[in-house]
Amino acid sequence: MSGVLDGLKVLDLSWGVAGPMTAMLLGDHGADITRIERPQGDPFDGMLGYKVWHRGKKNAVFDLKDPSDLSLFKKLVADADILIESMSPGKTADLAIEYEDLVKFNPRLIYVSITGYGEHDDRKGYDALVAASSGLQWEQRGWPEGALYHMAGREDPFAEAVEIDPDWVQGANRDGPLHTASKWPSLGAFFSASAGIAAALYAREKTGRGQKVSTSLMQGALACGSGVWQRADEIDSPGFNTWIMGASSPKGHFKCADGNWIHNWVPNPRFILEASKGDAINATPDLSVQNDPDRFGIGPEELLVMAHYQPILADAISKFSAAEWVEAGAKGNVTMQPCRSIEDSLTDPLLLDDGCVATVDDPDLGPINQVGITYKLERSQGRIQGPIRASGADTETVKAYAESLPDLTAHKVPAKPTGKGPLDGIRVLDLGLAIAGPFGCQLLADMGADVIKMNTLWDSYWHKTHIAAMANRSKRSFAVMLKHPKGLEALKKIIATCDVVQHNMRYPATTRLGLDYDSLKKDHPRLIYCHSRGFEDGPRKNLPGNDQTGACLSGIQHEDGALYHEGGHPVWALTSLGDTGNGFLTAVGICNALMERERTGKGQFVDTSIVNACLLNTSYAVAKPDGSRVDRPFLNPDQTGYGDYYRLYKTADGQWIQIAAITEAHRKAFDALAGTDKIGAFAGRGSQELMSDLIKSGVPAAISDAEASRRLYDNEAYRERQWTVSYQDRYVGNLEQIGLTYELSDTPGVIQSAPLIVGDSTKSILEELGYSEAEILEMANTTAILCDPPLPGQKELQNPWGL
Repeated sequence: MSGVLDGLKVLDLSWGVAGPMTAMLLGDHGADITRIERPQGDPFDGMLGYKVWHRGKKNAVFDLKDPSDLSLFKKLVADADILIESMSPGKTADLAIEYEDLVKFNPRLIYVSITGYGEHDDRKGYDALVAASSGLQWEQRGWPEGALYHMAGREDPFAEAVEIDPDWVQGANRDGPLHTASKWPSLGAFFSASAGIAAALYAREKTGRGQKVSTSLMQGALACGSGVWQRADEIDSPGFNTWIMGASSPKGHFKCADGNWIHNWVPNPRFILEASKGDAINATPDLSVQNDPDRFGIGPEELLVMAHYQPILADAISKFSAAEWVEAGAKGNVTMQPCRSIEDSLTDPLLLDDGCVATVDDPDLGPINQVGITYKLERSQGRIQGPIRASGADTETVKAYAESLPDLTAHKVPAKPTGKGPLDGIRVLDLGLAIAGPFGCQLLADMGADVIKMNTLWDSYWHKTHIAAMANRSKRSFAVMLKHPKGLEALKKIIATCDVVQHNMRYPATTRLGLDYDSLKKDHPRLIYCHSRGFEDGPRKNLPGNDQTGACLSGIQHEDGALYHEGGHPVWALTSLGDTGNGFLTAVGICNALMERERTGKGQFVDTSIVNACLLNTSYAVAKPDGSRVDRPFLNPDQTGYGDYYRLYKTADGQWIQIAAITEAHRKAFDALAGTDKIGAFAGRGSQELMSDLIKSGVPAAISDAEASRRLYDNEAYRERQWTVSYQDRYVGNLEQIGLTYELSDTPGVIQSAPLIVGDSTKSILEELGYSEAEILEMANTTAILCDPPLPGQKELQNPWGL
C-alpha cells in the first residue's frame, strides 16, 4: 500500500527535537527525506532520540558556506517539496537560504522554520530554557489556587479550609518549578509544525503554490499551556472554574499492594470502595462512573470532598495489585491504567500488534523498540523506511543526484491565493467528546473550516467550563437529541453537506446510530471520516480512555515523576499533549486525506489515538525487545533536571535558574563559574547577579519565571501575531486564550468566534437545510433539538431528558 506522501521530497536541515520529529512523521507516510548535516556535525549528536527521529532518512553532509556545496544544495531545493530548518534567527539570511531566496526558483516549496522564540528573537532556544522563561515549568503541577485564580492574581480560597497531605499531590516534595523528562515546548512545536505542513500541502493542491510555515518552541509552550493559560473577567461565573488545573487537588494516583502505581481519572469512590470490600476484587459494570451518584464533580469546592476521600481510597487500593485493579477497571468500565515505565510500554504486545510500537534494526544497538506509526489512513497505513544512517553515508549519492538536476531557473510564482484559511470551503461535523476530539476540530476551524459541533441538549454544564472553552472556539453548535427520530434525521442531513466527520466516541455507539463509516460511505463516497480512540486498535480499543490513561501506558507519568528513584510519585502534567497531541494528529490525518481526495475524488477512513500521541511524547527513549533498558539519562530524584549541567538551581532570593550547558565549552564555563558545589554556589547568590555572570560566561541560562503566565496576555506582539486571542463570552465577559501555534504565509489561520454556546446555531443550520420555521419550532417543542436563544412561541420545557 502506497503512502499518502509518496513522491514528496523533503530536505531536513533541523536538529534538536521538533524539526527531526516533524520530518520523521512525513517519512512514516512515504515522503523521501534527506537529512542535510554540516561538516562540524550536529550539536545534539548522540542523543538517543535521534535513533527514532532520524530513522529512514538519507544523510548527506553539505558545507553551505562553500559556494560549490551551496549551489548543489539550491538545486536540491528546486527539486524539493518541503524544507525544514531550525537555525537561529538571521542564520538563513547569512547563508542566502531564506524562504524569499528559495521560492524564486521553486514556487511550490513549503518552507518550514522552527525557532526558539520566534523569528525576531535570538535567545538560545533550548527546550528547558523555553520551558523556564515561558513559565511552563511552574504549570506541571499547577498552583494551589488553581489556574484561573493564579492568572487573575487571586488567593487560594480553600487554603484555610482543608489540609492537603504532600504525599497526595504531584511532584517532588519541595517548592518551586518542576523540570520534566517530557520536552513539552519542543513537542508542542513538532505537533504545530506537522499540522501547518499538512494544511499547506492541501492548500498547494488547490493553488499550485507553496508557502512558509513558521512555528517556535515558544508557540509549542503555548500549545501545551492552552488549558491552564486562560484569563477571563468573571472567573467565578457559575460552572466556569474547576479543581482540575490546581496543585492542591489529588489527581487519582494510588499505590497498589505490589508497590506499583495506578491512575484512576476522575477518581471513582463508589467503584473503588465497593470493588475492594472482599478478599478479592469484585468489579461489575454497574459500578462504573456513569452509575455513581457519589462521583466527584468538577467545581473547585469538590476539593473538600476529595481531601476527605483520598486516604480512604488509598487504603482500599493498597489491598490489591496494580494488575488486579487494571483488570477490574476494564470490567467496571472505569478509566484506570498502570503508571508503567517506557520500557514496559515499548514491549507491550498489544502496542506492537497495532504497529504504534515497532522494532527497528539499529546499526549500533541492534533490534530496538520505538514509537511506530501514529496515525493511519485507510489507503496509507504508514511504514518505517529503515533505521538511522551514519553521518555522510549518502553524501556522494545525494550530490551526484543534485549535479544531474537542471540549472536553476527563476519561475513565475502562481497568483497569490485569497489569503483565506487553507480549509476555507471545507465543512466539518464534530461529534467529539471532552477534549481530544473537539480540540482537533478546533484546529480545523483555525484553518478556516466551517465546523459544526453536535451537542446534546444538556451539554451546557460542560461547555460553561474553562476546560471545554479551550477546545471549542470558532464552531457552530447544533444541539440535538439523537434518540429522537427527527433529531437523528436532521443530523444525517447535515452529514450530507459535510466533507469531514470527526469523533472520539467509542465506536460501537456510532454503529448503533448508523453513524459509523461503513454506513455513511455508501451514500457519501467523498466523505473523510476520522475516528480518534483512547487506545491502540486491539482489545483495549473500546475501553474508556483519556489523556491520563495514555500518559500512564506510554510511560510519561512514570518518567516525569522520576519513578526510577525511591519515593517518586507519578506526574500527570497539566501541560500534557495527550488529548491535544491526538487532536493535532487528527488534523494532520484529515488534511492528508483531503489532499488525496483532490487527486482521487475519494474519501477515506482516518484513525488516531491518545496513546499514539503519548508515544510520540516519549519517543526520546527506546528499549530492547526483551524489555531491557538502553542507556539514557534519568531525572534527578527532586525533579530539578539532569545531573549538574541541564537543571534548575535555587538562588538566595528564592528564584530558580535553569541551566542548559549543552556543549563542552558551556560546561567548562559553568564549572569555572560555579565550582564543584554548584547547588551551594547558587544558594549563596542572588538571581540577577548570577544571570549577569552566566551571560558573560556564555552559559545558556534562564530564570524559571513564575510570573510569565500573568503577563502573557499583555504582550502586544503576541496579540498582533494571534499567538494570543480574546473575545467576548456571554458568561465570563472578555475571555483571553492561546491562539495560533503556527503561521502560514499565504493561507493564514483565522480565529472565527468565541467558544460556542450550546444550540447557538441550531436554528440557522436547520434553515440552511431547508427546514421551515414551523418545522423547527415543532422539533424544539418535542425535544428533538435545542435552540439558543429559545424560539418565539417555544414551550417552556421542564427537564424533559430526566436529569
